[in-house]
Amino acid sequence: MRRSRPFRRRSRRGTANRRGSKRFLKPRVWPHNSSGILELNMSNTPFLSERIHRIKPSPSMAAKALVDKLRAEGRDIIDFTIGEPDLPTPDHVIEAAIAAMRAGRTKYTGSSGTPELRKAIATKLLRDNQVEFGPQNIVVGAGGKHIIFHALSVTLNPGDEVIIHAPYWVSYPDMVVVNDGVPVVVVGSEPEGFKLTPAALESAITPATKWLILNSPNNPTGAVYSEEEIRALGEVLTRHPHVWLMSDEIYEHFIFDGSKHVSPLAVVPELRERSLIVNGASKGYSMTGWRLGYGAGPATLVNAISKLISQTTTCPSSISQAAAIAAFAGSQASPQHAAKVFAARGKLMAQLLKDAPGMRVTPPSGAFYLYPSVAGMLGKRTPKGKTLNSDMDVVSYFTEEAGVATLDGTAYGVPPHIRLSFAASEDAIREGCKRIVAACVALG
Repeated sequence: MRRSRPFRRRSRRGTANRRGSKRFLKPRVWPHNSSGILELNMSNTPFLSERIHRIKPSPSMAAKALVDKLRAEGRDIIDFTIGEPDLPTPDHVIEAAIAAMRAGRTKYTGSSGTPELRKAIATKLLRDNQVEFGPQNIVVGAGGKHIIFHALSVTLNPGDEVIIHAPYWVSYPDMVVVNDGVPVVVVGSEPEGFKLTPAALESAITPATKWLILNSPNNPTGAVYSEEEIRALGEVLTRHPHVWLMSDEIYEHFIFDGSKHVSPLAVVPELRERSLIVNGASKGYSMTGWRLGYGAGPATLVNAISKLISQTTTCPSSISQAAAIAAFAGSQASPQHAAKVFAARGKLMAQLLKDAPGMRVTPPSGAFYLYPSVAGMLGKRTPKGKTLNSDMDVVSYFTEEAGVATLDGTAYGVPPHIRLSFAASEDAIREGCKRIVAACVALG
């Protein structure tokens, strides 16, 4: 594993650290999308803050908008972009929401979430993750992203560093930057499964380091950290008591081929007083639109997050909270079924793409994404005569000429790869992969 430049989108502003590398506070404004979907040019709008100029729109949400636009124009597009289970929200969860509405539970709640939900989350953490937190150590938000953003907002001061291993979820670096922090990106090597190693973590830590964000199962690679790997990273953190751990466990239910999800605090409990577990109902319970996530950690931190929520979104949806109680405390048949479904779909997609010329596919251990290399496609020409010079060109080629929407690995910090979500029907996977293979074969 090698240490990358700390942030891939360079700016003119930077400060040298003791090792001579730079940490950039102000990445350039994201360029216009070639498909015209990102037409917002803020660089000549002095009314807007410097803060909003630092970040780009979410690439995954921009891709979804592009798919919606093309479909509205009558294009037949198969969507492998969005990380959203296509399975329905469980019936008992929906019924709990309906019952709450009929009972008049449609008012504001406390900014931390209802006591009943926080108790259900505490029970879930002990049951599923072997981590014990009381309701007073839990804060509920409008999705896991909401919790991550607020956690960074209440802890980062200008110049504080956050270690992010790449490939990373597209929103981590921008959420750090917009909160005046400095993303320090450490790139994992493909032979090591793109995982963060103890040596790479040790070398990335400086006196300015505030957080390590760890995501397992990983988006976009599907990598899953073993208990031994978690323990080794925890040993590094124990030697640096000023560094906090943010453990993003949103894909915990989706583990394949005999692997298991390991929550770091179950393995390294001494990190308890400087860790935040982030999770939610979106993925495991097919509740993306319900916008319900949570954080579990020291009371000082969760109280600060709750305080900020009280001044931003006031509280999570009361209806979504009632539904989440049923999700976390009720039958777990739905996430268990979903795990089996996605394991089968992941194997199917990997099998269908394994012989695609120019692509190198590694089956995932978790989540619901493939992250194949497209290095073998670069330099080749499309039937229309365009040379593919980057993974972004490959994504455009698949969208425009194959009718299959994917996401470029550049957005995740490690090109030349693409991300494909297999949270789609088997029919869509078969047809989409058929089109991708045909498009690869057609290159000259």
